[in-house]
Amino acid sequence: MKAVVNYADGPGRVELRDVPAPRIAGPKDIIIRVMAAGICGSDLHMYHDSQGFPVNRPVTLGHEYSGVVTETGPEVTRFRIGDRVVSETPAYVCESCVYCRTGLYNLCPDRRGYGVLENGAMAEYLRSREAICHRIPDGVSFEAAAMTEPACVAYNAVAHHSHIRPGDEVVVFGPGPIGLMAVQIAKLYSPGRITVVGTGKDRGRLDVAKRFGADRTLVAEEADVVDEIRRYGDGFGPDLIIDAVGISATLKQSVELVRPGGQITKIGWGPAPVGFSLDPLIQKAARLQGSFSHNWPMWEKVLLLMDRGEIDPLPMTKSYKIDDWKRAFDEMDSLVHAKSILLPYSGEEEKG
Repeated sequence: MKAVVNYADGPGRVELRDVPAPRIAGPKDIIIRVMAAGICGSDLHMYHDSQGFPVNRPVTLGHEYSGVVTETGPEVTRFRIGDRVVSETPAYVCESCVYCRTGLYNLCPDRRGYGVLENGAMAEYLRSREAICHRIPDGVSFEAAAMTEPACVAYNAVAHHSHIRPGDEVVVFGPGPIGLMAVQIAKLYSPGRITVVGTGKDRGRLDVAKRFGADRTLVAEEADVVDEIRRYGDGFGPDLIIDAVGISATLKQSVELVRPGGQITKIGWGPAPVGFSLDPLIQKAARLQGSFSHNWPMWEKVLLLMDRGEIDPLPMTKSYKIDDWKRAFDEMDSLVHAKSILLPYSGEEEKG
């Protein structure tokens, strides 16, 4: 089968290869024909070999996907051949640590994610587990369903870890896919104002942020971001800042901007050291927290919100055939649009 493989260390070490199709290995395994697979920022980091996490190369990339069940293990009871499904990202968790036993398996220390430590979804087929699969509602397309994972990352950060009251001031640093979905999730809480900050290269994605519910956008090179944001409201700064960038500069701005008693929720990854004092957080009694991944209930809720039309990731996407994977990577990398989606399956009868 065709697969987009990160085959070695070093920048650009990705190519389309013919690899063996996965087989049922355990009694509760499920084989999924991949209909749509999103390209994540982490996939681009692996493409450039600039990621801040270990990678088990060679590895098939991809962890955002949807598809159709084509085979099930003998003990699978919740799914049948032909079901439209999405799958969560942990290819393996230990199932015995305190985090797995309490439903926080996304924090399992032995977690092995698709597309990083295990072969992922930028392929014609993938092996998943019954425990992490979800049915796709009839009203949700394969392409939209493939965006469940980034939407769940945003849901975890905004709806679970953060606290928004109606009328609150919210700032989102970074109009990438996660930041854009964070805008949609935050909008459900009726904040007073949502501001999205990007760079000059982000102009197209800042336009999408407005479509997703942002009240205003700022281009970092054209304004003093801290001063501009403080001009609004009571001058004490935003109640909640979502850092969906990950670099030290945006975290420093977040610490400077957040109001006393406010929150900073950091989603973005970055390998660079912080390089500045966090003491202002103490003086402000502000909270800085990380948010990572997601778990079962979040997937069910995000799929319901998609089905009801309350969130819709598709305006930020563009789809490509798997043979055109490099253009999909390069155009997303150059910020032509926010999210590329690969379509590995070339047939017609099961398109969503």
